[in-house]
Amino acid sequence: MKPVPIGVIGVGALGRHHARHLALAPEADLVGVHDIDSARGQAVALEIGTRFFADLDDLLSRVEAVTVAVPTPVHGEIGLRALDRGRAVLLEKPLAANLEDADQLIARARARGVPLQVGHIERFNRAIRAAAPYLGTVRYFESTRLAPFQPRGTDVEVILDLMIHDLDLVLHLSQGAPVREVRASGVAVLTPRVDIANARVEFEGGGVANITASRVARERVRRLRLFQPDGYLSLDLAAGNGVFMRLRADRPEHASSLTEVVETIPLEAPEEDALGLELKSFVRSVRGEPSTVVTGVEGRAALALALRVSDAVAGG
Repeated sequence: MKPVPIGVIGVGALGRHHARHLALAPEADLVGVHDIDSARGQAVALEIGTRFFADLDDLLSRVEAVTVAVPTPVHGEIGLRALDRGRAVLLEKPLAANLEDADQLIARARARGVPLQVGHIERFNRAIRAAAPYLGTVRYFESTRLAPFQPRGTDVEVILDLMIHDLDLVLHLSQGAPVREVRASGVAVLTPRVDIANARVEFEGGGVANITASRVARERVRRLRLFQPDGYLSLDLAAGNGVFMRLRADRPEHASSLTEVVETIPLEAPEEDALGLELKSFVRSVRGEPSTVVTGVEGRAALALALRVSDAVAGG
């Protein structure tokens, strides 16, 4: 099949990497990039050997699909502009700044019959891929995501900036269980918006998730622990690995050590760049091959839960 003509809208810290990957992907034809900052857009285009489009409509007229990595408050505007032209869209997380925009994006993609994918990149994490064969009915989630402060992303609360990654994973791994209750607390430290937050999410059926996110930490941490009836998974999302621990079927009645009782299985998956995998999945969905990995509907669900967490923080 011919490479899919594709463009990148927004080439800041993340969009630049979109463009870099797509320029090297044989299944994609990177037509060009657009950015409201023409100097930055031209510099990125020169760096990776593509064309800078000052006019967004000019770029949209030449592609079948776009990836969008602009600030969250304009996701709705830019996404709808591309969808109105019948272009497939990969929107970086969160899907939108509010549920009204999210619903418009989903409806427009459905009306135009084109894929709408959301950039929840942790779905492609090596540790998540390695854990897949051992995942069952998770009863308790414990997630910690800490990052040093940086100005990028502070146009929204840490809940929409960082925590939403884990909210999406929890919703995905809970296999569609409805959320019953959300409790949360948080505080603004270095910005006018919440910079550190903790949420407790309770699901119908008894599942519980305890999620912490901070963008004012001294070190970077991304850990996820999953407790299910047949074992315990400890995942290091930063390193891309983990372990699965479960009771040994052949454990002796009177054991003298933990290793006699518990089997520890290292979790490893092939080392592939998560962003590269995400972009490949998008190109495949544009070609009509497999279904989109993170749909607009799933992105809306993560956004809705993030907004519930934000409301719970505001409610004190």
